[in-house]
Amino acid sequence: MASKLREHILITVPVEVSEERLARLKAKFPNVEITIIPTPSPRSSEWKTFKQPGKEDYAGKTILVTLNVLPETMDDAPDLSHIHLCSSGTDHIMQHPVYTQSSVLMTTSRGIAGPPIAEWVIMTALVHWHKYNYARELHLQHQWNSGAQFMSCRDVVGQRIGIVGYGGIGRHVARIAKAMAMDVYAFTATPKETPEQRRDTGYIVPNTGDPDGSIPTKWFSGLDKPSFHEFLRQDLDIVVLCLPLTPQSRHILSKAEFEILSSRKTFVSNISRGEIIDQPALITALETGQLRGAALDVTDPEPLPADSPLWKAPNIIISPHMSGFVANYGERVIDVLELNLEKKSRGEPMVNVIQRGKGY
Repeated sequence: MASKLREHILITVPVEVSEERLARLKAKFPNVEITIIPTPSPRSSEWKTFKQPGKEDYAGKTILVTLNVLPETMDDAPDLSHIHLCSSGTDHIMQHPVYTQSSVLMTTSRGIAGPPIAEWVIMTALVHWHKYNYARELHLQHQWNSGAQFMSCRDVVGQRIGIVGYGGIGRHVARIAKAMAMDVYAFTATPKETPEQRRDTGYIVPNTGDPDGSIPTKWFSGLDKPSFHEFLRQDLDIVVLCLPLTPQSRHILSKAEFEILSSRKTFVSNISRGEIIDQPALITALETGQLRGAALDVTDPEPLPADSPLWKAPNIIISPHMSGFVANYGERVIDVLELNLEKKSRGEPMVNVIQRGKGY
């Protein structure tokens, strides 16, 4: 039965959304209008000449689907009642007046990037443990050398992975790690002591993640250093950072934390934001052998300057903030929007609602 929900959606996202996917949304919500303003990526050269939408573009629009295109103030978009971000995080808009000075409902697309980013985490860990980069160098040099260099390779069976931030990404990392016979520990900001607290209440890509929170062998929590340090002392072979950037999480890994991890020579993987790690301290930890290695899809700053010493740090893997890129990203953004439209039509709470006080 078609919904009677009436909305006018403005889509300004730098990812492709197929006409077929939008047609499916219209078929379910025939009273919903959709307007699209083609929008370049903020990382592209076209962004500098992109004409930002004006009052006339926002007139009558009730929902905005966007990455970082926002009205200057809510006075420019008086009918707007819901902003849906195509990103998982909000740090890129947290200083915008619409975020700081309005109460308009905001939701994110948290959960949609769980599969590709989790695959990147596992891929780079395996590249490290199996010395793939060295094998690739031999390939490029047309050399066959299966000698002692590979005798120190390890599989991940029985290794302990500590996941900091147990949202959609962290939960799918856990799912894959568990399937590979790893031991999973989770760290969250708030305690998860009951089955209900451990349940994932956000958007979940079907057949992924850890919906009921049953995978971790142990849970840890806290917003203070002693609690976090207790977690880091759990003989962790791999630490994966999957948390939003907030004042509390900035430089959550620094000199003191690397000293704790040095007893295990942990491998660190960061797919959250570059500022989560104290980068100079990370370089020192890699150069002195405190850490076994690191995989970074994010750096501080971005783009990483060509002369940054991070490029030459030993045992490091760096990619240009691309781990979440997949061809069907835009389709999944609309999946979350569709779920929330369904919930709105039934008078139910939406998923992935931003709590401005927390910053996510």
